[in-house]
Amino acid sequence: MMKRLEGVVRPYAWGSRVAIAAMQGRPVPSAHPEAELWFGSHPAGPARCVGADGAPHTDLLTAIDANPVDALGSSSVSAFGNRLPFLLKVLAADEPLSLQAHPSSAQAREGFERENAQGLALDARDRNYRDPWHKPELIVAITPFDALAGFRNPHETVRLLRELQVSELDPYLGMLVGQPDSEGLRALFTTWLTLPESAIKLLVPAVLAGAVEQLGTRSSDFAAELRTVLELGEAYPLDPGVLASLLLNRLHLEPGEGIYLPAGNLHAYLSGTGVEIMANSDNVLRGGLTPKHIDVPELLRVLDFTPVEPDELVVPIRTIGAERIYLTPAPEFRLSRVELDGTGLLYASSICFDMPGPQILAVLSGAVEVRSPSGTVMSVTAGQAAWIADSDPDVVVRAASSRAVFFRALVPAAVGH
Repeated sequence: MMKRLEGVVRPYAWGSRVAIAAMQGRPVPSAHPEAELWFGSHPAGPARCVGADGAPHTDLLTAIDANPVDALGSSSVSAFGNRLPFLLKVLAADEPLSLQAHPSSAQAREGFERENAQGLALDARDRNYRDPWHKPELIVAITPFDALAGFRNPHETVRLLRELQVSELDPYLGMLVGQPDSEGLRALFTTWLTLPESAIKLLVPAVLAGAVEQLGTRSSDFAAELRTVLELGEAYPLDPGVLASLLLNRLHLEPGEGIYLPAGNLHAYLSGTGVEIMANSDNVLRGGLTPKHIDVPELLRVLDFTPVEPDELVVPIRTIGAERIYLTPAPEFRLSRVELDGTGLLYASSICFDMPGPQILAVLSGAVEVRSPSGTVMSVTAGQAAWIADSDPDVVVRAASSRAVFFRALVPAAVGH
């Protein structure tokens, strides 16, 4: 039976004190940073379920576990087991997140089995693989959003490093000039990540001073990249991730634009609010900008050093009526954005959903009513979501405000594409 979901706020230090609270109509600033709002069945924070009548029920994990086939459908269960294969969240970053990458399915299975055989506890600080699943991600901006993602064309990185005019960089610059390809990137990244602290203490301040000089005295094709390295250097003054950031594409997304991050893509979100959906896994290999565990050899096993152009990361969109569908190869999830006009003057005021499998509709602005064929009506307001199980009949979603925007998450395997 369809249910309203109350998301779980995750209070990570890099989060915003305004974005999520304002979306939910709570006072701002919030008492502590609010980084993510989870709508899913992740054991660390399953969304709370409220019935269409407003009565509190259980959490989504418990609801799914009670009858997985009823909740998820036989196709999803056959493909991904008795669990919701995605996690949907609102992410609100006021400060940069760590540099990180995620393993492929094969790497995750092998790493999980290897660490189990080593006797590492699932919650051990130095554990890399907490489950046997991969973790592709899609983030769609709902405010201007900045990120680092994927290794930049090495020839462009050579231009950037030369522009800094920092003599301390010369031996490292030579590594990339001599081999301007994925192997050169691997060699330089590995060298920087494994530098002794004494070398970091000399190199990072020199790079930051070069960035200040360049921004202050000359125009630059890399002004955004240089400002970013200064911000990271201020937050993490002795972190080799500051140097690694110089090798990555710096991306700026306008609201509605999205990027897809496959296995092996090194990335870090810098600032902004977005809707993120990912395969339901906890496997993260970190590469800097964090006090958390960094396993450099394992990270190097996972990373894809193939240079990628920024446009290759931006997700294509297919529009069907009021729904804008973000096209990715991930079998665990499909995300779309729906905007309804409560007046019906500019565009549709309602939309019908008749696909099988589980669905989550997360409302970002305004309010909607979700109506079943039996006449049951459930109101969902900004900062809440609707859960529609596989066993639920078709529903009609209608704007209950002059403008309503929500994101729809479903499982492609459950609908046959």
